[in-house]
Amino acid sequence: MAEEHPEAAKQLSVVAENVGSHLTEVSRDIVEHVTAKVPELRGDATVIKILQASVTENVATLLHVFENDISLDNVKGPAAYFEYARRLAQRDIPLTVMTRAHRISHLRFLEWCLDELDRQGADYELFTATNRRMLQLSFGYSDRVTEPVNMVYQQERDHWLLSQTAARAARVRDILTEKNVDLNWAEPALGYRLRQNHLGLVAWLPTLTGEGAGLALLDRITNEIARKLDCPARPLFVPRDAVLSWAWLPFGSRNDVSSQQLSQVIERSDPPVHMCAGGVGYGIEGFRSTHRQALRTQELAAAASPVPQFTDFSTVAPIALMATNVGDMRAWVWGVLGPLAVDDEHSARLRETVQNFLGTGCSYTATASAQILHKNTVQYRIRKAEEIMGRPVQKGDSDLEVALRAVQYLGSTLLRVSPA
Repeated sequence: MAEEHPEAAKQLSVVAENVGSHLTEVSRDIVEHVTAKVPELRGDATVIKILQASVTENVATLLHVFENDISLDNVKGPAAYFEYARRLAQRDIPLTVMTRAHRISHLRFLEWCLDELDRQGADYELFTATNRRMLQLSFGYSDRVTEPVNMVYQQERDHWLLSQTAARAARVRDILTEKNVDLNWAEPALGYRLRQNHLGLVAWLPTLTGEGAGLALLDRITNEIARKLDCPARPLFVPRDAVLSWAWLPFGSRNDVSSQQLSQVIERSDPPVHMCAGGVGYGIEGFRSTHRQALRTQELAAAASPVPQFTDFSTVAPIALMATNVGDMRAWVWGVLGPLAVDDEHSARLRETVQNFLGTGCSYTATASAQILHKNTVQYRIRKAEEIMGRPVQKGDSDLEVALRAVQYLGSTLLRVSPA
């Protein structure tokens, strides 16, 4: 890295002084540029007003740093910037929008400064050194204020979600406990239409991810899923605590859902989020039933080892409906599988082959193709599994199918420890 030019700080001070003499014009131009590029910020006079104040104070602060050679260690983000973050959180404007607006405004500000630096007519070396100093200070300032502002946004978002949904949660509880519900009153109170198809979700974080982050993350992912599935309206989101939420996705007249799309959104979440989904249901009864299914699926997921990121009720319905007591279910699985219910690789391979064999209608050829095995290997594994279990593997053995499916999902929770 080249040594700093002895005149760079002075040159930058001149640039800052000249740009600062047009502070009102610069701030207005930045705001107009941001709102042209970020449509989510348009149409709300209050947001525009606080954006203007935030931009003006940030520009003034950074120009003050340029002009007076102030150490960034002594600089804090302006109050208007924090208030701007709170207002966006309260209006359900995503953090990504605020971050994008910040990057765009930063670039526009630098363009004003670079134009002024160019007008100064400095030689190449001084121009380059001044530009480098300007970039170091401006990006250093941005890095310094962005994290606390993002934290304020997340804290306000969680606080707003909790306060705004307290009354809504009480109304949801009334509906779920099957009290007499006047739909003409309940729908406006919830801001959600009950006379349509719904998909119930239960989402949770494995641990607290930091103050203010939990509910905002769950809310963001719920809305992302709703967009991914082309829901006709906003989902109903009800926080239960700092790391757990219930939600209903509105499907209108549709009654289909892509579990693959749901799973893809969940698997991309960072930090990891766990989610369970019920089946699609219509009206107030469907609102209740899809939620009960999601809750039952969550109970099953929480008992699994390891806990899966996403579980759809339709894939585990028989297990979820019978798994009211994991201890009893474990004893039943041991009774069906016998010594094959052991937590080791050999037994796992045999169970997988038996499960595939039953799923293909007991076809050796189809099982071999599905598992990329020789047909003789499949025959050997089926015979071996029959010897270990002391029962034949044959078409229509629903107990064996359910037991294998339960082990596939719940894993070591239902298995004996390997003697080895």
